[in-house]
Amino acid sequence: MAATTAPPGLAVAATDPIRSFLSSAAASEDLAADLRSLASSLSSDPAVPYRSLRAVWCAAPPDARPPLRQLLRGAEFVLPSPKPREKSDELKARLEKLREMQERREYAELVRDVAPPSKEDSPEPFSSYKDQIGFGLHVVLIMFTGYLVGFAAFRALFNNSPVLNAAGGILGLVGGMLVETVLFIVRTSSKELASSVPRSKKVQ
Repeated sequence: MAATTAPPGLAVAATDPIRSFLSSAAASEDLAADLRSLASSLSSDPAVPYRSLRAVWCAAPPDARPPLRQLLRGAEFVLPSPKPREKSDELKARLEKLREMQERREYAELVRDVAPPSKEDSPEPFSSYKDQIGFGLHVVLIMFTGYLVGFAAFRALFNNSPVLNAAGGILGLVGGMLVETVLFIVRTSSKELASSVPRSKKVQ
């Protein structure tokens, strides 16, 4: 079927028999002036409204008009093209927001291998209370363990001397603190080194 824009209502494509009939009707003195004008204007249109064509055909003398079925033979119906729907302001704003989000995602994808890691990718140590409490308990446990080890070692070496046993415990406590400090420095340095390496090199 043809897809030409046509007047409202059912319309048919203008075939040669339809144009010939409309041209003869426009020149006929038997029709009213408005119908002759209508037939004259429709004879050059690519699509003819069925109601207008039938009005002209009904007003024409029977001996000057072909059978309606013969007149419409080979004519295709013409469907009017629907008007494009206008987007509301709310929809336009939403589409603009989605477009900006898509552009930011594409930009982040492009600079992912060269941009410095964000705080989400490399969180700072002790960034939460849970980490702080966990680290504090761990340090206390190491210090207590070091005190017990030093106390037990000096007790075995110096025959139950209270002063020396306490000194051994203190040395063990200090040693535990030193060990924990060294481990903390090593862990922090390894995280910083890993976060400074570009992600592309990690994949390789």
